[in-house]
Amino acid sequence: MLALPGLVGCATQAPYAPVRDFEVRADGPFADVQTAVDAAVAGGAPARIRIAAGTWRGVVDVPPDAPPLTLVGAGSTATVLVNGHAASQVDPRTGRAYGTYGSATMFVRSDDFRAERLTIENDAGPVGQAVALVVDGTRAAFDQVHVLGHQDTLYLRTPGAVVWFRDCRVEGTVDYIFGAATALFEGCALHSLGNGYVTAASTPAEQAYGFVFRRCRLSVSAGVSRVYLGRPWRPHAAVLFADCALDAPVPEPGWHDWDQPDARTTARFGTIDTRGAVGTSLPDVPWGGEPSALPTPVMLFGDWRPFE
Repeated sequence: MLALPGLVGCATQAPYAPVRDFEVRADGPFADVQTAVDAAVAGGAPARIRIAAGTWRGVVDVPPDAPPLTLVGAGSTATVLVNGHAASQVDPRTGRAYGTYGSATMFVRSDDFRAERLTIENDAGPVGQAVALVVDGTRAAFDQVHVLGHQDTLYLRTPGAVVWFRDCRVEGTVDYIFGAATALFEGCALHSLGNGYVTAASTPAEQAYGFVFRRCRLSVSAGVSRVYLGRPWRPHAAVLFADCALDAPVPEPGWHDWDQPDARTTARFGTIDTRGAVGTSLPDVPWGGEPSALPTPVMLFGDWRPFE
């Protein structure tokens, strides 16, 4: 087995230390999350938005021109941002279906965004694509955040963007982590609610890294009989599981080619020191090859360190 290098690298000051505070609670000063976001954006300076415990229903849109924002909840399960749009539903504002992207509960379209200690959920149920969180900005970090849905839960949309998830939980069924960004999932819980695929990466050919899972655990709900680690949404999809525990019925070899045989020569799928449900290592992937080493944060993110 390959030794796993530590997550090391030069530490830098987070580029968005909040300097203004906003508070969302039932008795004000802001009675919903979007109103607080709008006020912070109008202020034009880095801000922290504290969200009280409770269920906060509605779409939250952090626009591209937002300053660096940090959303802080009262606890991973105490503060819940939830909505229930599905891709197939008609948006009354346009008369057309929301579509996958438009179904999201939260849109992060700005740079240098951070969220801590809250849940982002799409509760439309098993009705096809229904996104909980879209990340479109260049840099975003999530700490102790739960992202919950069914199909297409977490959309890391933008090529070249970098996203860091630490001690988070992501739930879904089919392709519930998908997109083109470079993302590190560190110490996260992944939970499959039904038979399906954990990832559907669309990593560009020229991008060195896609989704990297380190020290994560994959679990399943009762009755789930088959969970693949991923399938290639685009031919050069890149996904790596390292030092992970798979408490799930993952069929050999762990990956699916999405009925695209040519993708077996281009997809970059791999595992390092990742154990199956009975403690055994997964077999080698028959396409894509095994990775030679685990990428460090410096390799993934350069000098960006949102948690230091």
